[in-house]
Amino acid sequence: MQSISLGIGFIAVTTLVVIVGDLLLKMAADRGLTAVSALVVLGIVLYGISALLWFGAMRHITLGQAGVAYSMLTLVALALIGATVFGERLGLREVAGIGCALTAMCLMVRVE
Repeated sequence: MQSISLGIGFIAVTTLVVIVGDLLLKMAADRGLTAVSALVVLGIVLYGISALLWFGAMRHITLGQAGVAYSMLTLVALALIGATVFGERLGLREVAGIGCALTAMCLMVRVE
């Protein structure tokens, strides 16, 4: 179980790093900055770091487990950011989707 927890921890940090990178790239795009601006370069560096974290995750869990966990965490994080930062409403369909993602993650976890 410790290995699975470690793998999910890597995925959680990977998700956070990717989301920060995405936000930096979105800010750069909205400001009309060039591809060599500090925000774009930092976003790209964060993507590179996320690849190393992804590698760490795959040492502890299967690729399928990593994919489901990453997708679920990204879905939840972006839904929360949309609701809190951009004032988007979470309707029944979105809440059901989050529930399905959580269920998928539970089904994919192998306890050995």
